[in-house]
Amino acid sequence: MANTAAEKLRSMIPAAAAIAYPFLLDGFHLAVSPADGPMSFGRLVLAALCLLAATAAPLLGLACAWWMTTAAPSSFELRARRLAYICIAAPPLFLLAGVGLGLLHIHVSDELVWVAGWLAACLYVLLGSEHERPAKPAAIAPSIARWRVTHGVAAAVILLYIAFHLTNHLLGLLGPEVHAAVMKMGRVVYRSSVVEPILVALMLFQVAVGVRLAWRWSALPADPYRVFQIASGVYLAAFIITHLNSAFVSARAVHHIDTNWAWASGAPTGLIHDAWSIRLVPHYALGVFFVLAHLASGLRGILIAHGAATTVANRIWAAGLAAGGLVAIAIMSGLCGVRI
Repeated sequence: MANTAAEKLRSMIPAAAAIAYPFLLDGFHLAVSPADGPMSFGRLVLAALCLLAATAAPLLGLACAWWMTTAAPSSFELRARRLAYICIAAPPLFLLAGVGLGLLHIHVSDELVWVAGWLAACLYVLLGSEHERPAKPAAIAPSIARWRVTHGVAAAVILLYIAFHLTNHLLGLLGPEVHAAVMKMGRVVYRSSVVEPILVALMLFQVAVGVRLAWRWSALPADPYRVFQIASGVYLAAFIITHLNSAFVSARAVHHIDTNWAWASGAPTGLIHDAWSIRLVPHYALGVFFVLAHLASGLRGILIAHGAATTVANRIWAAGLAAGGLVAIAIMSGLCGVRI
């Protein structure tokens, strides 16, 4: 793949999109910032385009990860492919950078740190050799396959919490009071001294095993379904770490803030009009989409392994992705003030 300088530069497209991500959010904020009189149609279009581009930017990594899949990648190609997967997680990673710098009391622009970090990653990839071939991994070893099964079993347990959590967020469309009432009942269980540590441990276990599987599979040839499964898993790994850091460390431990609807929706300013909180919109939206899409990818594999027709499994997978998109739009609409 990487035989010319132009091809090397093309492999940096996902990183360029990741670098542009916070500045697209800045463009959105400038377009919706208060001004004299009603918002013009031009500013409304600009805001929509900036937010759409910011949300879509990480997905360039998904397309490029598939394009970079080769049977025997060089050192450079493998580094570029893995960087493309990491670029998909730009929204949670940017949030992690902002929260992390605040917790460490480092008074440096998170956008400056963001750009420097991605440029360093690009340099690492470009220093990879076009001729050196890493040791070709064999098919997934039995030990890795067992970890995959364990990963799926743990996901089935966590699914109970995810189902409640997403349903609770959907109820935000009926108003914060409804969300708060349901959350209060749920917290009796998932915030108990027994359940909460187990739930957090399972989440961290999923991240550790998922990263290990993604690292191994990213070095192997993959079809689009496998690429999507790896990509969604990488996003979720970053999302879980970021969410635990924001909720447990920043909100609950350091600032003693209740992680309720007001916290999630950026009250009182709201997610849309706050220059910092706007980063939560793509972060949450893609998080909801990818968690449901990743579950659909796992279900597809289980169905095929148990003899279901591939066409049927693919249709169920596609339906899962569509449902994930609709649920993500509904939840974000509620968090941004829509009520029914």
